[in-house]
Amino acid sequence: MNNLDEVTDSDFIFGALLVVANKMDTLLDRVLSKYNITSKQWFLLLILFNLFEKPPTIKEAAKEMGSSHQNVKQVALKLEEKGMLKLEKDKKDLRATRLVATEKSYDFWKASESDGIKFMKEFYTGVENDRLKNARLFISQIMLNLKVMEEKDE
Repeated sequence: MNNLDEVTDSDFIFGALLVVANKMDTLLDRVLSKYNITSKQWFLLLILFNLFEKPPTIKEAAKEMGSSHQNVKQVALKLEEKGMLKLEKDKKDLRATRLVATEKSYDFWKASESDGIKFMKEFYTGVENDRLKNARLFISQIMLNLKVMEEKDE
């Protein structure tokens, strides 16, 4: 099939989501390279700063990122090497490791804020609010479907 007009909407969207994810990763990596940080490292910090009131465990962060414990641990270890995170054993459960942001990670957010705003503005150029709302509903449903599929496999 060479003609995109012959591809069903659902097949197109499925493939397009994969392409969009890869391109976002690549372009974000390019923007973040001057801070010596990858998009996956940035995403972990974003999760820590925006979704948790206290330092989460690796397991909690992995759940929010939609990733495995092992993958998040590897990303966290790289951030620890850079001085942006501390991995600390939980005082109540020594099997759990908490991800604690450092002053250097706060400094990163301050330094990169204008680049982040610029990236997001360019990313959403030409997309009106009603389309964003519809996209949010669509993506929320897809995420729910993925969660149900994941739970079936467990």
